Amino acid sequence: MITQNLKQTQNNIAEAAKKSGRTSDDILLVAVSKTKPLSALQEAYNVGIRDFGENKVQELCDKYDQLPKDIRWHMIGHLQRNKVKYLIGKVTMIHSVDSLRLAEEISKESVKKDAQTDILLEINCAGEESKFGIRPKDTLALVRQIAVLPNVHIRGLMTVAPLTQTPEENRVYFQLMKKLSVDIAQESVDNVSMDVLSMGMTIDYQTAIEEGSTCVRVGTGIFGTRTVADME
Repeated sequence: MITQNLKQTQNNIAEAAKKSGRTSDDILLVAVSKTKPLSALQEAYNVGIRDFGENKVQELCDKYDQLPKDIRWHMIGHLQRNKVKYLIGKVTMIHSVDSLRLAEEISKESVKKDAQTDILLEINCAGEESKFGIRPKDTLALVRQIAVLPNVHIRGLMTVAPLTQTPEENRVYFQLMKKLSVDIAQESVDNVSMDVLSMGMTIDYQTAIEEGSTCVRVGTGIFGTRTVADME
């Protein structure tokens, strides 16, 4: 099932990329593997997936220890400062940086471990009280504060769009994110690039790609609906 789902997902990505004048090579697919057993990740790995996204630090570290070392791990869930030390040196990218204090902790631990850590700033594009993230209007000021920190590199932006009935409803938020990334890029801040725009999940990744996403985070679309057994 995973192999078939993956093929369909990759076809959808290629189709959406074409609509935005790009190819599937321009889009990074992160397989969201939270709560999934090692066997499911291994199956995805066996058919070519190398980028996996996890929401919890402990689960990411456990899987890191047991799966092939050429996997690129992405921390996509909310990150507490006291857990940062466990991730540094293991993750390719942290997608969910939403405060200066968190960035400072990432910088401190990265310096300590002589590591360079790529991060994305998480934007609360719809202003939802239930979600983490920076307000769009506060983003540039935070970018300038984080840019001077050692061993941390802002590579772009991430958002979790609202849970909607149709993906079309989120198009406006994806457009807002794209504009924000372009505006920040035009400021040419040292140690900051906007080459990654992480937006779009199983329900809306095609729409996100049409609006400029360079990285989609797909879980259910690859691994199927999460079950109680997955959580145990």
